[in-house]
Amino acid sequence: MKKYTIKNSIVRLAGMAFVLGASTSAAIAQQQIPSKVDIAWNRFYDFDESEKIIKDLVKAYPELLTLRSLGKSEQGRDMWMVILNNPETGEDTEKPAMYIDGNVHGNEIQATETVLYSIWYLTKSYGEVDQLTELIDRTAFYFVPSINPDGRAEWFANPNTPHSARTGQRPTDNDYDGELDEDGYEDLDGDGHITQMWKFDPNGRWRRNKLDPRIIERVPEGEQGELTRLGSEGIDNDGDGRINEDGPGGYDMNRNWASDWQPNHVQYGAGDHPFDRPETKAVADFILTRPNIAAGQSYHNTGGMLLRGPGASYLENLYPRSDRQMYDKLGEAGEDLLPFYNYWVIHSDLYTVHGGFVNWLAEGLGIASFTNELWTNRRIMPDPDREFSDEERMHWQDRMLFGQTFTDYTEYDHPQHGKVLIGGGTKYSSRVTPPFMLEEGCHRNFAFTMFHASSMPELQFKWAGIKDMGDGLWELTVEVENTQIIPTRLAIASRNKIGFPDLLTLSGAEVLLSGQVDDRFDQTMRPIKDRPERMLIEDGIAGKSFSTFRFLIRGDEGKMIRLKYEADKARDIEMRIPLRERDADIN
Repeated sequence: MKKYTIKNSIVRLAGMAFVLGASTSAAIAQQQIPSKVDIAWNRFYDFDESEKIIKDLVKAYPELLTLRSLGKSEQGRDMWMVILNNPETGEDTEKPAMYIDGNVHGNEIQATETVLYSIWYLTKSYGEVDQLTELIDRTAFYFVPSINPDGRAEWFANPNTPHSARTGQRPTDNDYDGELDEDGYEDLDGDGHITQMWKFDPNGRWRRNKLDPRIIERVPEGEQGELTRLGSEGIDNDGDGRINEDGPGGYDMNRNWASDWQPNHVQYGAGDHPFDRPETKAVADFILTRPNIAAGQSYHNTGGMLLRGPGASYLENLYPRSDRQMYDKLGEAGEDLLPFYNYWVIHSDLYTVHGGFVNWLAEGLGIASFTNELWTNRRIMPDPDREFSDEERMHWQDRMLFGQTFTDYTEYDHPQHGKVLIGGGTKYSSRVTPPFMLEEGCHRNFAFTMFHASSMPELQFKWAGIKDMGDGLWELTVEVENTQIIPTRLAIASRNKIGFPDLLTLSGAEVLLSGQVDDRFDQTMRPIKDRPERMLIEDGIAGKSFSTFRFLIRGDEGKMIRLKYEADKARDIEMRIPLRERDADIN
């Protein structure tokens, strides 16, 4: 990446001066910072509405936002990306960047709102909030509000369960009968949702609760039941004795990435090979052109979790200790910012995932990455540590949500099963944030993501010392510091030769010898073998630390030399100093 020039520094300082000059009105509460685009954060937006919000934001903030389509979804919808960057402080490719997406599963709707909220809050905060203004000047962001626009459109437009429309919408033979999408859901009771069906059965293992018939409970051993679960409402369209086993779509975009990909018989929904779906290929094609992406965040929808890889137990040793320590620092900060969330490892704390997105970012590309599972019932319950009975929970939901997420059970004459009961939780009932709590959830996750972004590497020359060795020879020792948590090169990238190593160069004089030392007082140098004016730093600079390098130089006193440190995932830095005795901090 290119250096951060003095001109850009002046622009940045001028921007900060503007912020400080405007701080006389800093009494404005954070949620009262005006935006050029008014958006209500107590409701959800279907694909068309969210597309309009994206375009309205880009139109309102052309100095910060750029819109591009990564490509088309299976059904031909644009996969919109919003690039947030201040061009006055450099091109987006010159800066450490963060990739943020959501809605990889179509039913995970609040993920899109969280990405949109992030764009909205950053743009309205520029020039008003010092921390965010400085972050925007230093870094770049790549936002993809919906990876799965077809699934999102399907979930909003048609009756669904809380869990359906998860996949991409390419017709798929899920039941291997030679037909595509021939046996999906039917909204038999006409309530606009796909709820549950129960068959009347004197030998069943379930019954309706005597105090509240909306609750269906398992009967104690030895007692007579009255119902058998049939699953979600629908009929057997293809006559194979099963219901709803081959609905729309069938490939899981979070199982289609290249790291630890496994075929369908191992990992359902994986596709024929990595990136064989248009949506994942479009995202991969972009990310692979941006080696400056140092951090990644993918929003999903339920569980209250901050998840990192690996996705399988046999990959645990793939993550070196220093990388795990970095994740721990970030994840523990996330638990502080997100009440009732758990910082977990995917395979050991949740379940096995092969071919997952954040695993590809971390393991395949050396990008520090998390999945945020946005909703958890613990956020809404009056005492999240208390065990509520089913009756208490139902009555409490009546008082808080007024029955809006539940359809009362009614009888229906089913063509295969005779008289059945249909009802239960709607598609908004279990995985989706209640709208009145949406803004808080968006902001808390945004706050963690900004902490993650602010932790991307930032370099500076910390100290330089020059010693006159006589006869035109000089010893230069220099310390390069990374002031943030994320290293310039993750240990997993160094070990597996992912991307390019960092590069420290010296020009303006003849370099006879160079290498790394433990500290400025160390007399034992680890010399490089070839081209001593170009030091490849395989391990990069660790987070919140500095590394020390030494050069033996031939040159005339007073001759100006240039040092430059380049890293894929940090902004390049350089300095010019004359050859003369010195021992000083740079900053």
